[in-house]
Amino acid sequence: MSSTPNPSTHHTSTIGAIGAPSRRNTELALLVFAVAIPVFAYANVGLAINNQVPAGLLSYGLGLGLLAGIAHLVVRKFAPYADPLLLPLATLLNGLGLVVIWRLDQSKLLQAIKQAGTAAPRQLFYTAMGIALFVVVLIFLKDHRVLQRYTYISMVGALILLLLPLVPGLGQNIYGAKIWISVAGFSIQPGEFAKIVLAIFFAGYLMVKRDALALASRRFMGLYLPRGRDLGPILVVWAISILILVFETDLGTSLLFFGMFVIMLYVATERTSWIVFGLLMSAVGAVGVASFEPHIQTRVQAWLDPMREYQLSRSGANDGILHSEQAMQALWAFGSGGTLGSGLGQGHSDLIRFAANSDFILATFGEELGLAGLMAILLIYGLIVERGVRTALAARDPFGKLLSIGLSGAFALQVFVVAGGVMGLIPLTGMTMPFLAYGGSSVIANWALIGILIRVSDTARRPAPAPASNPDAEMTQVVRP
Repeated sequence: MSSTPNPSTHHTSTIGAIGAPSRRNTELALLVFAVAIPVFAYANVGLAINNQVPAGLLSYGLGLGLLAGIAHLVVRKFAPYADPLLLPLATLLNGLGLVVIWRLDQSKLLQAIKQAGTAAPRQLFYTAMGIALFVVVLIFLKDHRVLQRYTYISMVGALILLLLPLVPGLGQNIYGAKIWISVAGFSIQPGEFAKIVLAIFFAGYLMVKRDALALASRRFMGLYLPRGRDLGPILVVWAISILILVFETDLGTSLLFFGMFVIMLYVATERTSWIVFGLLMSAVGAVGVASFEPHIQTRVQAWLDPMREYQLSRSGANDGILHSEQAMQALWAFGSGGTLGSGLGQGHSDLIRFAANSDFILATFGEELGLAGLMAILLIYGLIVERGVRTALAARDPFGKLLSIGLSGAFALQVFVVAGGVMGLIPLTGMTMPFLAYGGSSVIANWALIGILIRVSDTARRPAPAPASNPDAEMTQVVRP
């Protein structure tokens, strides 16, 4: 019996991959602006200080453009579906940071105390190293899920990095904090790299343990209280962060370390109780350590009464305590900047002296670009964090989600503690402003962080491949008797 096609015949065809735009041309167009804006700012500074265009304008523009172009070509080749905003935003911040560091290099005051003069060329070299590491991450890290295999190795590596500054002969105590090591004449801050390694460990650990951590034994005052044995991980991380605070007197790394874990723990378990426990434990730890650690006490006093600390520092008070005038100088810089600023190159933030191009570089932006310019800088930081969170939402695997939110959370926390400290919202922490501040460890580590986020976003945005066609399924017929 033969059958003829009829309305009951069903045709099944293979479904092709949904085409997704790579957005690389958008990234390239944004990169042009991300390079042009710092070059224009560089010329502006030169005209303001010396009434002439800087001699190094062309080399600076070509150098920054070449580095950005190499990074773009690598992304186009090895991560074609990655987020198009991350690279231009990081390039813009890095370029503006180079301009302001060069501007501070021209300060006769900072040159006199040997705190400036050659910082900008060194920062450009560190930027090149950072983009080189960015390229290495994208070329050799084909799939971010490979990092999951190194969960516990990452834990050991992070602990080693955090403990290195305590090694006699290797660690350095600079301005009261033991967070640097000296290698071949270079000062390295291992904590900047530890935050990335810790994010890998936390993501791998929480992906496996999240179900156990999400269980609640009882409900109290609207909060789900976790079981006693599930409190173990947060207690261990809390204890390590307190030890860092005690032995390295590093409030910034301690807050960053513990805060990142609490954020990732909340995202993994969706339990608000972890946030409450985290805030309570961080407050208890900080107050406890501040009660007996002189370095932390000094920073708290400078936060509570910056004018008194300024006066004691100026008077040369001989009470055995290192008083700081920077907090007050930063507030004056913000105040003198007003809404639109004094103009690039026309401020006096070099009075902050040795920290002017590190964490207090934000005060220079606030004075010379004003409130409007400072809000634009913070908005760029906010966009980087937003793109990282968007990457976490788009990631198809739980490890990628947790890794992206961990890196984004660490980046956001670092911006908050530095900006909050400089503006007087919280005590100073001594950390560096990502991409803007002078410092090799910071800029290299943050370029690696952007590279990992771009790798995860490429995997998340990449269209799924079309299923293999099955000749037997091309056409099926339903025959009715």
